[in-house]
Amino acid sequence: MKRNKKKKENLRGAVSSILFLIILISILSFILNAIGFQGYKTSIVNGVLADTLVKVRNVFSVEGIRFVIGDAITNFMNFEPLVLLIISLIGIGICEKSGFLNILLAPLKKFKFGIIVYLTIIISLISSIIGDYSYVFLIPLTAVVYKYLNRNPMLGIMISFLSITLGYGTGLIFNYGDYNLGLLTEAAAVVDVDPAFSYNLTSTTYIMVASTLILSFILYIAVTRFLVLKFPIKSKNDEELNETKKGFALAMLAGIISTCLVIYMIIDVDLPFAGILLDKSNDVYVAKLFGENSPFREGIVVIISLIMMISGFVYGKISGNIKNSSEYSLGLSKNFENLGLLFVLMFFMSQLVSLLDWTNIGVVVASNLISFMSNLQFSGILLIITFILVIIVMSLFIPDTYTKWELSSPVVVPLFMRANIAPQFTQFVFAIADSIGKAFSPIFIYFIVTIAFLQKYNTDDKKQISIFNTFKLMLPVILIVTLFWLVFISLWFLIGFPIGLGVFTTL
Repeated sequence: MKRNKKKKENLRGAVSSILFLIILISILSFILNAIGFQGYKTSIVNGVLADTLVKVRNVFSVEGIRFVIGDAITNFMNFEPLVLLIISLIGIGICEKSGFLNILLAPLKKFKFGIIVYLTIIISLISSIIGDYSYVFLIPLTAVVYKYLNRNPMLGIMISFLSITLGYGTGLIFNYGDYNLGLLTEAAAVVDVDPAFSYNLTSTTYIMVASTLILSFILYIAVTRFLVLKFPIKSKNDEELNETKKGFALAMLAGIISTCLVIYMIIDVDLPFAGILLDKSNDVYVAKLFGENSPFREGIVVIISLIMMISGFVYGKISGNIKNSSEYSLGLSKNFENLGLLFVLMFFMSQLVSLLDWTNIGVVVASNLISFMSNLQFSGILLIITFILVIIVMSLFIPDTYTKWELSSPVVVPLFMRANIAPQFTQFVFAIADSIGKAFSPIFIYFIVTIAFLQKYNTDDKKQISIFNTFKLMLPVILIVTLFWLVFISLWFLIGFPIGLGVFTTL
């Protein structure tokens, strides 16, 4: 009874925080609209720069009230992160219920916990190759892994979130996000400075790999020092599930066959059914794989969940952990236990995100910040650090990476080029600033998702899970990594190391 009361208090606290932000944004929209707060958004139209006047829209207007009430259901129905999470939880749930994850993770119990922490960090860092999808799988999956290793799942959730977020701008290989940003970078460089400029996806390979490896150790030290000690109590996994080596071998075989079929369908060769999940309208393979119209990109969460469901079903039937279709159905919903808070938070977050976008507050603030920075006449390190701070502030209103670069690149890329800074390095600096900004942003959707999963595994009635307390707990790690990035970027620029093959920080 006491635990249920505590959960209701936590739910009210988290929801109240989002409601407070909704009210704050609404009042702010009224004030900013009344004083005529506006800005000029610079964009590239038909190969030339164009400025568009953008004004803050007032929520307390006829149009605003109609939007808040009339679009509430639509905003929730179109909220993609919730849909992705539901699909991913189905696959993870059946693997957990069947006992497949238990036997799959058994070898990890022999490792020292420090190795587990580092593996969590490095896997989370390199998972950026699939973009935001890394959140919807790794956060719930890491929690399950830590539970089976008799460690606190809340620790695993925090480590995974921080590693994905703070390393979002880097990785061991480029992804579709880099390709999309590169298109904007190239357009901005061509339109105003260098018509011959061409962005290459491998142009930041050296700095990406180096920063990923160094960041993994920085995160390990910070997490070990400030987070691990906060969760010293081991979690007890009381589930007793049958284990079978034959079932494990067949489940792995089923998973491998399923994966090979998917790989065949994304290979760009002239064979029957090969490449049917690619967007053939693009020329670059990464765009074919992750383009807006790519079946693979649209269905990657479903594909991974299906592979998990197949492997989990095979192992569950052979081991006897799943005896009939009824138990299989229950297994599909296993990971939804104690996740009521997630759905409540997602509803209110969908309203907050949509409202902020409708008011244009983020766009107007961003355009004014960019204009302010461009008038400072800074260059070199001072310009770079100023830009990082500007992007961090922008992230408080606009967490989305592509939107921020779409607003920034037409002004920032030419500005940096005139300061003798290469566009490729400018884009990398932006990506780093964006990752830091996401970690600081209370409206970053996957921060709210993290809070919901922390509550799911919270067994300590004395430990309250709220937006403020969670951020406070993570803040030392965020600050340490922010300092690392500032030092790393500054040193790389001053020393003049190449950032990729034949590409340097300066022109």
